[in-house]
Amino acid sequence: MATEEDEDRILRVWTPRILRASVLTSASLLIVGLIVMGLSAPGFYIDRVGDIQMHGRKAVKQDWASLTVEAFQGHPRAILMVGLLILTLVPLGRVAFTFFFFLKEKDHAFTILTATVLVLLIVGVMLGRVG
Repeated sequence: MATEEDEDRILRVWTPRILRASVLTSASLLIVGLIVMGLSAPGFYIDRVGDIQMHGRKAVKQDWASLTVEAFQGHPRAILMVGLLILTLVPLGRVAFTFFFFLKEKDHAFTILTATVLVLLIVGVMLGRVG
C-alpha cells in the first residue's frame, strides 16, 4: 500500500511530468503531421472541403479507432487529428489530477468545484463529439 509520502510525490512530481510529456507528444505529432502533409498531400484540405460541399459533413466523419490506425499508417490528417486529441485531453488530465489532489487533502469546497469543472469538461467533449 502506498504511503502518504508516495502519494504526495505522485501528485506533485509525476503529474507535471505526465502533463509535460503529453504536450510534447502532441506538439511532436502536430509538427510531424504538418511536415508529412506538406510533402505528400498539400491539396488534401482543398479536396476535403469540396467533398463536404458536395456530400455534406456526414460523408467525411470518421471514428477514433480508424483515425488511430490511419495515423500509424502515416496519413497526415490522421496524425494531425491524433495530435489535437492529445492536446485536448491535457487540460482534462490536469483538472482530474487536481480533483484527486483536493480529494486527498480533504478540501471539500475545492473538491466540489473541481468535480464540477471536470464534469463540465467531459460533457463539453462529449457534446463536441456528438455535434
